[in-house]
Amino acid sequence: MQPLIRLLLLLLLLCSVSSCSTLGSGRGSTATADQIGSAFATGASNIQVEGEGTVSRLLPDDLDGSRHQRFIVQLESGQTVLIAHNIDIAPRINGLEVSDRVSFNGEYVWNAKGGVVHWTHHDPQGRHVAGWVKHNGKTYK
Repeated sequence: MQPLIRLLLLLLLLCSVSSCSTLGSGRGSTATADQIGSAFATGASNIQVEGEGTVSRLLPDDLDGSRHQRFIVQLESGQTVLIAHNIDIAPRINGLEVSDRVSFNGEYVWNAKGGVVHWTHHDPQGRHVAGWVKHNGKTYK
């Protein structure tokens, strides 16, 4: 299926669920965990999402360019997403362990493994919706 057709189908689905709120621009409303599954199924990207799940795997930091703390979260649906949390802008999530519960808000980007959520921090230039990760009662943004 053509990427543009997939995007249009996803937007139609989102309109029926969320009264046609602005999605995908980095500004506006936030998609739910169910919409993360829809975005994955249709190959959609650049959608502001919010969800929660259990940390299933801790990965080494990505040190290429901006540094990112990386970990895999399994959602209630069973889908997994990679969280790429920029630690040059936001504080590191210290004490994060496999099986910990986290919630997150950021921008979803599709990949074949379940997708990546990034922009889990504030934007120093104020041009992008501020994201966050919550762990053990503390918000990291």
